[in-house]
Amino acid sequence: MNHLLEKLEPSLKKKLINKKMPDFEIPMLATLTKKYFSDKNWIFEKKFDGERCFIYKNGSNVFLKSRNDKLLDGSYPEIIQAAKHFKVDQIILDGEVVSFKGKNTSFEMLQKRLGLKNPQKALQTGVKIYIYVFDILYLDGYELCDLPLLTRKLILKKAINFKDPIRFTTHKDTYGLKYFKEACKKKWEGIMAKKADSKYVHVRSRSWLKFKCVADQELVVGGYTESVKRDGFGSLLLGYYKNKKLIFAGKVGTGFSRDFIEDFFKKLQKIEIAKNPFSSDEMLKKNVHFVKPFYVAEIGFEEWTKDNKLRQPRFQGLRYDKAAKDVVKETPK
Repeated sequence: MNHLLEKLEPSLKKKLINKKMPDFEIPMLATLTKKYFSDKNWIFEKKFDGERCFIYKNGSNVFLKSRNDKLLDGSYPEIIQAAKHFKVDQIILDGEVVSFKGKNTSFEMLQKRLGLKNPQKALQTGVKIYIYVFDILYLDGYELCDLPLLTRKLILKKAINFKDPIRFTTHKDTYGLKYFKEACKKKWEGIMAKKADSKYVHVRSRSWLKFKCVADQELVVGGYTESVKRDGFGSLLLGYYKNKKLIFAGKVGTGFSRDFIEDFFKKLQKIEIAKNPFSSDEMLKKNVHFVKPFYVAEIGFEEWTKDNKLRQPRFQGLRYDKAAKDVVKETPK
């Protein structure tokens, strides 16, 4: 048993599960809320605008996985190299890969790294990345998910040496409201509120909450409009699933670079279909093309309208870590 686990008091040792190291852990997901609070029984972390990433080290074998069980080794080879120097035999870490634009994390900057399979090409993008690790799930033969969050974070901090590109996610105690106001003033995406004694459960939970300063939402690309001003598409038709039906949420026509339009237009043409994938025909008009609901986009917007459409949407990037069929409207609870 690892010395950090040996030092645990008996009541905590009982919560350890001796098992073979898994090659995939279903992530714990947070619930969006607008009920912001301070509480001595909760901790508060910065919410990062990046890609969820799990680090797995089993002996000399190190690999990275997304929240939907896709290998990320080709996108972030510097994390692989850094993790090979961990002075533990087996470990599973949960974190978020980010890139920075100025002082803030930027999903737009990270786009050049997403979905890459060739490590050399990833490094040649020139985009510097870091992973902020916020949880530990497994260590040297034992699963730690039943331990309280603060206990896991104490073990995490001592289990490895944190050196760029691997960073420890710090937290603040009690004063969530104050921290949230500071976050919004600094133009962060928001903060995470986590119950201090929470277990790591492999579902969406109310023990982890999202306090968001900005509105954004993952949405499915179900089509595009032709452009009258440029080659390629004019806007993307967006939707989310409800009761297995793709609900039309509006269209987005801003936030695209010229290079993205050229590249993505070719991809859209390859998956074009004749049948409308949305549950309604309200977007049917001249110069509209439908595509197989495959790509997922991150969309920033001001608010939802009364008829469930996006107000002032802006494209932020594509996501490769979530299947289209899993995209639903995120409603604060």
